[in-house]
Order: sequence, then C-alpha cells, then structure tokens
Amino acid sequence: MALTIWGRHTSSNVQKLLWGCVEMGVAFERPDMAGAFGFTDEYLAMNPNRLVPTIDDDGFILWESNACLRYLAEKHGRGTLWPDDPHIRADADRWMDWQTATFWPALRPVFHQLIRTPLEKQDRDLIDRSVKSAGEITAVLDHFLEGRDFVAGDQFTMGDIPIGGVIYRWYAMDIERPDRPNIRKWYDRLSERPGFAEHIMIPLA
Repeated sequence: MALTIWGRHTSSNVQKLLWGCVEMGVAFERPDMAGAFGFTDEYLAMNPNRLVPTIDDDGFILWESNACLRYLAEKHGRGTLWPDDPHIRADADRWMDWQTATFWPALRPVFHQLIRTPLEKQDRDLIDRSVKSAGEITAVLDHFLEGRDFVAGDQFTMGDIPIGGVIYRWYAMDIERPDRPNIRKWYDRLSERPGFAEHIMIPLA
C-alpha cells in the first residue's frame, strides 16, 4: 500500500516530505488538504489540529512534519538521509529544529505579508522587522556551512530538507538580503537535486 501524504503542494511542511520521498525513492499519493481545499471530517479525525501534513503509512497515522520526515528517513533512508553516525544524525536533527524554532518564525511574517496578504492590508513595519530578523539569523547558518557541503557535513541528510525549503522562500521573495556566500553555495547544490526542483522551486502561494 502506497504512503499517503495529506496536504496541499504549496505548504512548506508538506513539501519537505515530498522532497524527502523523492530522495529516498518512496512512492506516495498526495490528496489535497488545507488552504483553499479545506478539511474533510476524515482528515480531522486523523489530525484534529487543522494543520498539514498528516501521513498514513499502511494504517500508521502520524502528523507534525519533522516527526514525519524523521520517521520516513529512519525507515527508508538509513545511511543517507538518516546517517549511521549518531553524531552526524544529531547534527542533522539539530538543524531541523533550528529551522522550526528559530529561522521560520523570523521569516514567516514577511512571507505571509507579501505572499498571502492583499497589498492594501500589508503591514510595512512588520515586513521590515521580519526581513531584518531573518537576515540576521542567517548569519548562524552561513557560519556553520563554512567548509561544509551540507548542514551536517559532507553528506546530504534529512537536516538539509526543512531549511532548504524555507531558504528557497527567502531567496524567492523580493526582499533585501545580506550576502551569505556559504548559504548561496549550499543553496545552489540543493537546486541541482531533482526533488528540490520538483517540489520546492515552485511559485510561492
């Protein structure tokens, strides 16, 4: 039975699972859910949080995008997305949490304002604060990418996926950005990966 990933394609939290599945060669079905598609009673019975994604893996139901990615990586990506070395795996894990707890909260306001809010209702002060905060925070990632091909070292891991998805949004929006040469080189490497091109590099919505 194919893996089912519930959620709309434009959600960054859904995108990380789609990209991860491409990396691991995992087949999946993706029913649209959330946003303009709303929620069905069937979906809310699985995930009452009214958020996406939720996965159904042969009857095993799981939500929270990073938990889903970790589960799939451990099941299908041992030695690749899920590193064998516990130190490298912990490093990858760290960057997944950093994206969720630090970088995305800084970037989310400008994303929602510029992409999902009508021009006449946009809050310029909020946009400016978000642009400044997100730009400053990227210095941390740029520093740690010095001498590394990927966030956890020389190997592409699950840690690159959540951050890669939101860094695409940082580059795709018409905002001012500080020069981050190490991030740019890393981003260019990600852009060469088919799953990134197919599921991340799409119009923002």
